Amino acid sequence: MGRIIATQYISLDGVIEDPVGMEGSGLGNWVGPHERGPEGDAFKDEELNDAAAVMLGRRTYDGFAAVWPTMKNPLADRMNALPKYLASRTITKPEWNNTTVLGDDLAASARELKASVDGNIVIYGSASVCHVLAEAGLIDEFALMVYPVVLGRGIKLFPEGVKIDLEPFDNRPLGGGIALLCYRTRSHAGG
Repeated sequence: MGRIIATQYISLDGVIEDPVGMEGSGLGNWVGPHERGPEGDAFKDEELNDAAAVMLGRRTYDGFAAVWPTMKNPLADRMNALPKYLASRTITKPEWNNTTVLGDDLAASARELKASVDGNIVIYGSASVCHVLAEAGLIDEFALMVYPVVLGRGIKLFPEGVKIDLEPFDNRPLGGGIALLCYRTRSHAGG
C-alpha cells in the first residue's frame, strides 16, 4: 500500500506558495537566500530516490514540466522516469512523460493510488492538492523544510478548519537557519 507524503518548503507563518518566485505571486524567491546545506540536499535527494510516484497540482506541474525534462543529471533522470499523477481540470493531454491525469474526484483518485502504488507517493508544492487530501485524511506524512522567513500572506499548507494530529519522527536543523520537521499522521478529524 502506498503512502502519501506532502513535502514542502514552508515559511514560519505556514505559507507554501511560490517558494522560488516562478508563479508571479509577488512573494519573490523566498527560499533563495537560504542554503539548506549538504544535509538538506541529501534529504531531498533521498526523498526523490525513495519515491515510487509523484502527485502534482496543475501550477506545480507547469513549473516542474518546464524545467525537469531539460535537465541532465541522475536526479532529473529519476524525476523524469517516475510515474506522475496530475490533478488538473484544464490539462487533458500532458506532455511530460509518464504523466496521468487524475479523475475529477481527487480524494477517490488518491485512495486508488494508495491501493495500487507500492511505496511513497510524494506531493511537491501543490497546495490545492494538499488541501483536498488533508481534509480527506489521506496524507500519511508531512516533510517540512521550514525557512526562517515570515511572508505575511500567501497560500498556506493547512486549510482552515482541518484538524490533523501529528507525531514527529525526524526533526533537525539544516543549513541557512532551515529546520527539517517530519511528521506522521496519527488521526484526522474535520473542523
